[in-house]
Amino acid sequence: MGQRRRHDPDRGSEPPAVTTTQPPAPDDPSVPPPAAAQGVTPLRVKAAPRPGTWISAVIVALLVLGLVSFLVTNPVLEWGTVATYLLDVKVIQGVGWTLLLTLLSMVLGTVVALTAAIMRRSDNPVLRGVSWAYIFVFRGIPVYTQLVFWGLFTVIVPKIVVGVPFGPELLSFSTRDLLTAFWAAVIGLGLNEGAYLAEIIRSGLNSVDKGQTEASKALGMSNGRILRRIIVPQAMRVIVPPLGNETIGMLKTTSLVLAVPFTLDLTFATNGIANKLFTPIPLLIVAALWYLAITSVLMVGQHYLERHFGRGFDARTPARGGGRRSRQAAVNSAGTTPQNPLPEVEL
Repeated sequence: MGQRRRHDPDRGSEPPAVTTTQPPAPDDPSVPPPAAAQGVTPLRVKAAPRPGTWISAVIVALLVLGLVSFLVTNPVLEWGTVATYLLDVKVIQGVGWTLLLTLLSMVLGTVVALTAAIMRRSDNPVLRGVSWAYIFVFRGIPVYTQLVFWGLFTVIVPKIVVGVPFGPELLSFSTRDLLTAFWAAVIGLGLNEGAYLAEIIRSGLNSVDKGQTEASKALGMSNGRILRRIIVPQAMRVIVPPLGNETIGMLKTTSLVLAVPFTLDLTFATNGIANKLFTPIPLLIVAALWYLAITSVLMVGQHYLERHFGRGFDARTPARGGGRRSRQAAVNSAGTTPQNPLPEVEL
């Protein structure tokens, strides 16, 4: 056993020696022999039976078989028509317009939401009030009603005039020449989405500890640089998951742009073909399959974004059979850090 020598003032300024407890040698008689050497049979532990797992698996399998049989044998679904129009030119064009509407609306909504979230965090009561009013109005009115209003914007505001109040007009132009049905749909979807994303982004910004801002100010960083370089990168870990959900929701919300009216999206394209063929169900399946395919791609992208911005926070173990391990797992497997960082010291 290790011992610590007491300091003797007569022996000068020699520092005290500290020795740690050493593990016993393999041939030390104090180490008990293995269980096999003692004639003890090791226990074989079996997992507890779980009949509920097998019962639920059988029930789910039977339900899946019944669903597959229903889908294959039901003549109303007309899978031949589905296969014929799945890659139809008008359907593919509708997919393209739907993706473009989703992309532009989310970009507009994100920019507006970030601005509104920063205004909500401002010390200026006027900016906070304007942001609150915007969120209150656009979250309180249904998106279909908003799209109808934006479709009638050229009727409500036929002309925009720039000039001196109560004086001559300097510039005027018709809103019909600028605001087409496509851009009315983008603005309506984007402003509605911005009201929801503003609260998501604000919660993400508030999740970053205030000490980060104080430390950055102590280093002489400006508020804008602190937001860009310190706050937003850390807040993305909280923002990305609901942002991905909102993007998927926006993809499906584009089916409402008929209210503007905009008639080139996927839903209207399939409905137009169905009205000509008098077969609505197969074309509904075509639209559903395309929405499912696009949603699957968006979910994969969301997964990788979450993993990228969650580095250092995600404690889940890596998948079996390879894959990039987390930084902490790599450090632990290297064996460069002791298992017990505070060794026992006997005084």
